Amino acid sequence: MGIFQRLRAAVARSPTAAQVKMVTETGNGLYVYDGNLYKSDIVRACIRPKIKAVGKATPRHIRTTIGPDGKTNTQTNPDPYIRLLLEEPNQYMTWQMYAEKMETQLILNNNAFALIQRDDNGLPVALFPIVASSVQALYNKAGELLLQFWLPNGSTWTFAYTDVIHLRNDYNENDVFGTPPGPALQSVMEVIGTTDRSIINAVRNGAVIRWLLKFTSSGMRPEDIKKQTKDFADAFLDNNNSTGVAGTDVKADAVQLEPHDYVPNALQSQNNITRLYSFFNTNEKIVKSSFSENEWISYYEAQVEPDLLQIAAEHTRKLWNRRQRAFGNKLYLESSNLQYASMSTKLSLESMVDRGAMLPNEWRSVFGLAPVAGGDEPIRRLDTAPVKQTKSGGETE
Repeated sequence: MGIFQRLRAAVARSPTAAQVKMVTETGNGLYVYDGNLYKSDIVRACIRPKIKAVGKATPRHIRTTIGPDGKTNTQTNPDPYIRLLLEEPNQYMTWQMYAEKMETQLILNNNAFALIQRDDNGLPVALFPIVASSVQALYNKAGELLLQFWLPNGSTWTFAYTDVIHLRNDYNENDVFGTPPGPALQSVMEVIGTTDRSIINAVRNGAVIRWLLKFTSSGMRPEDIKKQTKDFADAFLDNNNSTGVAGTDVKADAVQLEPHDYVPNALQSQNNITRLYSFFNTNEKIVKSSFSENEWISYYEAQVEPDLLQIAAEHTRKLWNRRQRAFGNKLYLESSNLQYASMSTKLSLESMVDRGAMLPNEWRSVFGLAPVAGGDEPIRRLDTAPVKQTKSGGETE
């Protein structure tokens, strides 16, 4: 029996429901761009930097407890089953692939879903992203929220909301779902699609027919018309004709056709692309990876970091119950926005290592270096010891 069969919720549905159409469908959803928004090269270029940045974040299970002496004890990845889950959410993908797939769905639909598979003890053992054509919110007789998914293959599955990771953006109109971007993108995508088609048609039509031969004699056989047309093209339209002069007899008149196809200028096309950049809160430098250190940090804090916070918070509240969270269990997504920093900025982090604010291996990761033995222990210079460990004379105890 498959995973969906084992986790389908056998519940009675109430008549009230809320539904959202996903842009990945090929039918009459809230928004359809040639069946799939992801087919646009401009859209894919806009969202790729953000998707890759989210995929680079490293998940950490952090457990923070307070001992009898009042001291805080912090453990990283204390439970093996959670560590393995974060390394390999399911048998088909690593965490990076899982995070990129979820982020792609979140950007395209303003909604992203993943099913939590649990063992007999209720512990999570796998995470499966759900790519659905549409999703409907249902409530059973006990008032519990359920999500019904219509998959692209036509099958329908219903799961309890507590077993579904749900990410959302533009959370405004609906109580459950984020507002899909289809209506806001429809006009600009239609303009870009029409512009591309007009350019293609202009190139095709301009290369098909340039001359028209009008034969004055009547009763010519079709094969004779084709033969004389071919003879005219071979004699006067071939690249070997260097004279630039063409001639016909009284049997035919040669008329040159001028193309009248509309070709939009570069400024109009660029304005449409700029509108897409603005919608996805990006710019040409981010798309082409020609940004500076400060430009990337601004983009990271405005676009990447909010999604990382949402991903961490949603996984925390769905992977652990309230009691487990009360004992300090939480998911963190570690992502450095200093990978693109200048060398002087990276070297200046030495002071954070000396003061114990950054581990030596964390500093090495900024340079793209592998961790070393002993690099996960904080170090501190003697002249930066804690205040309560220093005597009045300035000497450490």
